[in-house]
Amino acid sequence: MRTLKEVACGQTVKVKKLAGEGAIKRRIMDMGITKGVEVFVRKVAPLGDPVEVTVRGYELSLRREDAAIIEVE
Repeated sequence: MRTLKEVACGQTVKVKKLAGEGAIKRRIMDMGITKGVEVFVRKVAPLGDPVEVTVRGYELSLRREDAAIIEVE
């Protein structure tokens, strides 16, 4: 199992599953991160938090703990 927080800068991955529950999962889905969508990792901050990604044509910053519940392939 590989999560979005483990993906290196410059890589494009496909979302396989959202592992979270309740409000956190709902918020991530509202941002456009759903099963099957491609996510491009643009930047990772020097200390690893936040992770900047491109999803569905727009840029988004995610906390590491949120990126950890997004399983990718």
